[in-house]
Amino acid sequence: MGLRINDTAPNFTAETTQGSINFHEWIGDGWAILFSHPKDFTPVCTTELGYMAGLEPEFKKRNCKVIGLSVDPVTNHGKWAADIEETQGHKVTYPMIGDPELKVAKLYDMLPADAGETSEGRTAANNATVRTVFVVGPDKKIKLMLIYPMTTGRNFDEVLRVLDSMQLTAKHQVATPVNWKPGNDVIIVPAVTDDMAKEKYPDGWKTVKPYLRLVKQPQ
Repeated sequence: MGLRINDTAPNFTAETTQGSINFHEWIGDGWAILFSHPKDFTPVCTTELGYMAGLEPEFKKRNCKVIGLSVDPVTNHGKWAADIEETQGHKVTYPMIGDPELKVAKLYDMLPADAGETSEGRTAANNATVRTVFVVGPDKKIKLMLIYPMTTGRNFDEVLRVLDSMQLTAKHQVATPVNWKPGNDVIIVPAVTDDMAKEKYPDGWKTVKPYLRLVKQPQ
């Protein structure tokens, strides 16, 4: 059975470029992003890791930690990090998980159970499905999964936008409409009646349809 949104993110203990971690303990009481890569020294992933390194301060502002995973030993990650800084202009300061026995990749259903027990001899093509972004909430549940093909670089600005949406909607009884950006109007969820909405939003709102009510983003 594959993982779904609102499933508890599987816990694990693994070696990283910053020492051994227990995933749930590492997350603590904040949010976390786990993003995976099919192999070290791959071109698209090199650009992704570099961009994420530059964007990491924005995630920190939102109490969200970042951690990468690649199905290669930690020793390889350190060498790759030097290439990333050289070519992308950002130093990778977040941890990178080593998964040479493919345990985490299998645990998160990114590789099948019969994929073997070692990264040795495997190519990026063998590991092409290890291309997922998981956003995990403070309750340790999966809030978002984005799965990309190996040839398409991921949009981490979009991941940041979704995090803003999820943190906003977790705090207030609202949802965000298509292409929402911070500061745009939001949707009052159907569970909030008009009478309840009058108390929450005394300045009023725009009713497009009885089920579609737009209001200024709450702070």
